[in-house]
Amino acid sequence: MDLILETKRLILRPLEISDADDMFAMDSNPKVHIYLGNTPFTTKEESIAYLNNVLQQYEQHGIGRFAMVTKDGNRFVGWCGLKFITEIENNHSHFYEIGYRLKEEFWGKGYAYEAAKKWYEYAFSNLKVNTLYASTHIDNKGSRRILEKIGLQLKNEYLWNKTIPCVWYASK
Repeated sequence: MDLILETKRLILRPLEISDADDMFAMDSNPKVHIYLGNTPFTTKEESIAYLNNVLQQYEQHGIGRFAMVTKDGNRFVGWCGLKFITEIENNHSHFYEIGYRLKEEFWGKGYAYEAAKKWYEYAFSNLKVNTLYASTHIDNKGSRRILEKIGLQLKNEYLWNKTIPCVWYASK
């Protein structure tokens, strides 16, 4: 995968196995997983498995989650990007979803919005998607604010994996 996108402060590049330490640092933090089912990673191998899954998405669908790294200092912020979902979620399947996850030290600095906005634009201008979807935990006010700010609209509430209360967003 050779796609690289840029924002004012970030480089959005494909994730690599060499990102495993940064991914583990992010995903082993319980605070990062508060709205994700409270299942933080406990081993670096979980991060490697996640990264292998992303690499498979690149091969199968030509898109996936991308690393967010700062232009000043090349610091790993987290990931953001599009994922082509083939499973059924909230009565939808075979759709593009936008998502993001950040290391705690980068929360509240506008990085998630900046990257998500770039991916939103890419989805419509380059991939020509008809509708872009996203979901987040019903209580995740920060994520909900980002999704609304980039242009998604709240559609309904549902239970993810039959247990986690979420809200469903779609583009206009």
